[in-house]
Amino acid sequence: MDDWKNKIIYQIYPRSFLDTSGNGVGDLNGITKKIDYISDLGVDYVWISPFFKSPQKDFGYDVSDYRKVDTLFGSNEDFKKLLDIFHNKNLKVITDLVLSHTSDQHEWFKKSKESKENKFSDWYVWQDGRSHVAPNNWLSVFGGSSWEWNENREQYYLHNFLTSQPDLNFHNEEVQNQMLEEIEYWLKFGVDGFRFDVINFLFHDKELRNNPSKDPELVRPLGFNKDNPYGLQIHAYDNTRPEVIPYLEKIRGLLDKYDAISIGEIVSEDPLETIGDYTNEKRLHMAYCFEFLSEDVNFETIDGVVENFFKNHPKSWPCWAFSNHDSKRIASRVNKDPQIIMEKLLGLKGNICIYQGEELGLLESDVEYDYIQDPFGKNFWPEFKGRDGCRIPIPWKSKLQNFGFSNNEPWLPVDKSHQNLCVDVQQNNPSSTLNFTKEQIALRKKIAT
Repeated sequence: MDDWKNKIIYQIYPRSFLDTSGNGVGDLNGITKKIDYISDLGVDYVWISPFFKSPQKDFGYDVSDYRKVDTLFGSNEDFKKLLDIFHNKNLKVITDLVLSHTSDQHEWFKKSKESKENKFSDWYVWQDGRSHVAPNNWLSVFGGSSWEWNENREQYYLHNFLTSQPDLNFHNEEVQNQMLEEIEYWLKFGVDGFRFDVINFLFHDKELRNNPSKDPELVRPLGFNKDNPYGLQIHAYDNTRPEVIPYLEKIRGLLDKYDAISIGEIVSEDPLETIGDYTNEKRLHMAYCFEFLSEDVNFETIDGVVENFFKNHPKSWPCWAFSNHDSKRIASRVNKDPQIIMEKLLGLKGNICIYQGEELGLLESDVEYDYIQDPFGKNFWPEFKGRDGCRIPIPWKSKLQNFGFSNNEPWLPVDKSHQNLCVDVQQNNPSSTLNFTKEQIALRKKIAT
């Protein structure tokens, strides 16, 4: 069954969608409250960024309990209610699952760091070494070495992102099976699929070989900032290892039992090639990369990139995105009218992902350093200001405090320049980007039938 192909996915970053609890952070009930708005867009799927229990060091991408909704966003019962309401509106819901790493506050890691001889001791990637000499030259995407010394075990552990995000050891079959159980928990709960975070990071080279250097002239920042030392290595050994593919086939076997779909996020040396390898009828349904999310995107060559992908990978399937929670908004990266950008996106073959606010034509917001929340931005300021500029709260009502996002101070300040782009303003303007987006979605669906 290919009834998931060419569909439109709407990505919601829950922290910034709508706050109904009054804590300044968007929540699940806020998403449910806006069901009519989402349904009226005409999209087929909603992808919700992580809302699981987490210390929020990386805003939910550091999970401390995969089976519990963080109280910041509501409860498991709130999510069940959301699913029921969305399903009644014929909308499917995809949850964001982080398989490659957990929070250092997860019970598994707490036990793993206790000793070298317990059930969890080999659930993470531990390596002997001296406290000032890392096991190899691997780098964290968020800056610095990807190895952190732990005094208790007198060993290093691997973290491809923050030091508080230790990598799980997928060479351990117990870990593989456990993560399949976490997937199945939510399938039984009623979700319609998953967006798998950095899916190509699951396995590392067992021999821990050093990554080769890369010619600075060849660096393309696809998934990281252009000044990041991470780009100066060829990531041959710390991700995109051959062991990933058999595990994807295990995941697909499980998903097929529940008629659920999968989207993989790819951050690799040759991401379009990786999507070609990772997506087919036995692996992931589709995957996306940062090809059109990067600073150096060339709007004029987009059609050619898409055409070449299908020519080179006829049995694979992509998901195209121009904006998301990790990238500067497209309208600030290309000098084009937001409606021209949306028309291009919705004309592409493949699945399409629209990021909240993209349908409003929002530009990237400039967040002052004092308000920066993103650790990625704090580490690389001021050359790279992080990802907060695309995570500004959605402007709903032009005349309300915080544009109707929250009755209290929001976790990120609203952008005052959004007043004329608020949803209530655009809904009443036939030529607005919001109404144009709805028309283009309806046209895409008409052409597809």
